[in-house]
Amino acid sequence: MKRTILAIALIAAGAGAANAYGSSTRDIDAAQAREAARIQQGVRSGALTRSEAAQLKNEQRRIEQMESRAKADGHISRSEHDQIRAAQVRANQHITRESTDNERRGWRRWW
Repeated sequence: MKRTILAIALIAAGAGAANAYGSSTRDIDAAQAREAARIQQGVRSGALTRSEAAQLKNEQRRIEQMESRAKADGHISRSEHDQIRAAQVRANQHITRESTDNERRGWRRWW
């Protein structure tokens, strides 16, 4: 009886671990959404220049492509997940650096 309960517990724990990296990408998607919002906020506030925003958006597109390639076989491995998360951490650092580098988008008057 104890072995059966232990076996069920191990199977359940394994299934949970598989879901954490398998096809579930909620943490990756949430980070992408946060980073996109930060870029938009930087553009609205003027903290990001147009070229900085374009570079940061391109970096976000590359991360999305990494995620798409990883999902192509229907499963994201732990190493693929870790690589995507590492790219997101670097992108987050880039957003912070560009937002705080005192380069501001100026207001242009047409008159």
